[in-house]
Amino acid sequence: MKTTLPLHPALFQETPRTLLDNARFKVELFRYPSGIEAVRLENARGFVIVLPFYGQMVWDMQFDGQRLTMGSGFKQPLPGKDIIDTYGCFAFHSGLLANGCPAADDTHPLHGEMACARLDNAWLTLEEDRLALHGDAEYIKGFGHHYRAAPSVTLLGEAPRIEIAMQVTNLSGAPMPLQYMCHMNYAWVADGRFSQNIPDSAFQLRTSIPAHVQPTPQWLDYTQQLASAPQALDGLQRPEMCDPEIVFFADNLPQYVQQAEFMLHSPEGYSFVTRFDTRQFSAATRWLLHNADQQVAAFVLPATCRPEGHNAARRAGSLITLAPGEQRQFRVETGLMD
Repeated sequence: MKTTLPLHPALFQETPRTLLDNARFKVELFRYPSGIEAVRLENARGFVIVLPFYGQMVWDMQFDGQRLTMGSGFKQPLPGKDIIDTYGCFAFHSGLLANGCPAADDTHPLHGEMACARLDNAWLTLEEDRLALHGDAEYIKGFGHHYRAAPSVTLLGEAPRIEIAMQVTNLSGAPMPLQYMCHMNYAWVADGRFSQNIPDSAFQLRTSIPAHVQPTPQWLDYTQQLASAPQALDGLQRPEMCDPEIVFFADNLPQYVQQAEFMLHSPEGYSFVTRFDTRQFSAATRWLLHNADQQVAAFVLPATCRPEGHNAARRAGSLITLAPGEQRQFRVETGLMD
């Protein structure tokens, strides 16, 4: 049996309110001092905090006492027009008309319009072993694109993981461009080690330098070495060299495997894991940054293309086009290994 609970902004107050509490799950609603609504979904292993009306960002996540979210100076989500205004979340939806870092010939915001979009509706569904937060948003512009985005976050019964999903439907009578990345900002794991079920040789170092990256001579020397031997960076042993960021790309993932699995292993014994279908996500990015203000080890960011902006994807032939009425679905499982 499935139970549906609609959510409305008026339900959210600064004092947390318990909406549901049973043997497997607990749901709390609250509002941050910044005014942004939040839902805390909890099971026996931990919790996830999701922003139901603000891009359906996953703001924070913790399982088995281990916080999975990047380190940043943000103490709470802040209202903004694009993701740079509130860059402290665990995960956000990058896209959908464009994503990634805009190049000089692009006009879209960093990581696209969906990251901070205001959702029209939000609701919970409860089943015996699944608790999900759903939402939808209709994007429409006069003389422009028209689509429906329907994201969801699902907490699994007794597992220390969640499912992040996105469904996109072109409501226009004209074709629609689509770029999408499930952008998960994992915590930095000191001396952590990467593993995945695709070859190490699949990764290539990003050699372009976006406008927000200010390279140092030491960083330029280090990345020049990595460009010729990218497999040399197989873990997080040198945080000082990840300032500014280091980025790797892997393309055409279906040639290696259909069900991809990427992991980040801690010397303390726990491991982060992300799984996805390469028929949905044909590309992956690895993004590493460690400085005084941000500490993030995004060991895999599943995507439809490289995050180098709309026009780069168009030129590379990796820009998806949705026909009128066409729909695409994406799903990622992520969290702690059991």
